[in-house]
Amino acid sequence: MTGTAATANGERAVITGLGVVSPSGLGTERHWAATLAGRVAVGPITRFDPSGYPVRLSGEVPGFVPDDHLPGRLLPQTDRVTQLALTAAEWALTDSGLSPSPEDSLRYGVVLANSAGGFEFGENELRKLWSAGPKKVSAYQSYAWFYAVNTGQISIRHGLRGPCGVLVSGQAGALDAIGQAGRVLRRGADGVLTGGFEAPLCSYAVTAMAVGRDATTAPRLSAGDDPATAYRPFAADATGHVIAEGGAVLVLEREGRARARGARHFYGRIAGYAATMDPPPGSGRPGTLRNAAARALADAGVAPERIDVVFADAAGSPELDRAEAEALTALFGAGGVPVTAPKAMTGRMSAGGAAVDVATCLLAIRDGLIPPTADVRPDPSYGLDLVTGRPRPARIDHALVLARGEGGFNSALVLAACTPANPSEAGPRGPRTSRAPSGTERWS
Repeated sequence: MTGTAATANGERAVITGLGVVSPSGLGTERHWAATLAGRVAVGPITRFDPSGYPVRLSGEVPGFVPDDHLPGRLLPQTDRVTQLALTAAEWALTDSGLSPSPEDSLRYGVVLANSAGGFEFGENELRKLWSAGPKKVSAYQSYAWFYAVNTGQISIRHGLRGPCGVLVSGQAGALDAIGQAGRVLRRGADGVLTGGFEAPLCSYAVTAMAVGRDATTAPRLSAGDDPATAYRPFAADATGHVIAEGGAVLVLEREGRARARGARHFYGRIAGYAATMDPPPGSGRPGTLRNAAARALADAGVAPERIDVVFADAAGSPELDRAEAEALTALFGAGGVPVTAPKAMTGRMSAGGAAVDVATCLLAIRDGLIPPTADVRPDPSYGLDLVTGRPRPARIDHALVLARGEGGFNSALVLAACTPANPSEAGPRGPRTSRAPSGTERWS
């Protein structure tokens, strides 16, 4: 699937608001500051006792108290994932300055990604069912567990009555949601809240994630207990990834409408999108991640040499890291483009992970800084120019974000810089840089 670069009447789809809830911090700027500092946000699991489970570490959102952000009436109705999503949506709308009137409500929708739904809510209600009987089970269980509930609750709370939906494709889900949001704009909507969220840090969810994983299509779960080394994508000693909770909401609008209403921020625009599906394991046919990336570039009308940074999927599993590195070197050449994976510092948030990557990428475009992949020492055999240790200054006009979901989902999104509403908000626009295989700077 491709096709999101232009909206109705040929207008471009621009991002005017961001809301991030991540293990790296509550709020967009806190997340960005921690990311630039290379701060590892992975730590021991505290939301349940992990004794007897195959994992010990996770990326948990710090200091989130639902009562501080949401009306009390919503708390007994919602799982943690919905509480996180509602909070981020509020922040994204505030950031954008968008407040649709009741008359315009049908022109604004919500398209999000989620995979596990309200796992923790469902686990608690199952305990009540087996210990105390069906009369003790909450009536809200009928929808609080459902992966579409985040979309519904945000739509209801903010009166967004236009096209709504949910995408379920694991880590690739948020890119697919953004792609669908672009199609909604192309059909005539004025704006869409989009992104993705996950909150799988309960015993039921971890059990489901740890059982029956095929290493050729699903990232391994790291059994390490050292936060600094448990999730090391593209490293020779990579052993898997760390699970995490969180996500991001983006306000996507038609550019003409956003400028007409005086939007405060123009973080970037959606230039291209594509998604593919890998063949079944054992078929002998190659994976299609490179195809997804190439199609997204074609959708954007951008040649590979015009991409200034790649935000990698970075599974942390040797088999999947190798496949991604081969796709990137085939498309860009060895060391042909800077690659980063800030999620190494937070863990993989499944449906929320790519949404946070997109938000982080937009902030990188704004500030002219490529964030690091923590302090990973990359395996040179991968042939990647992996940004590690500290941020790398760079002019970013075009960026590629990749994500893969368990079972063979591949998604790619091209983001582009756009003229800010306020020129003083523009980040550094110096010469574009990339890393040549020799290690010398190459200017273009």
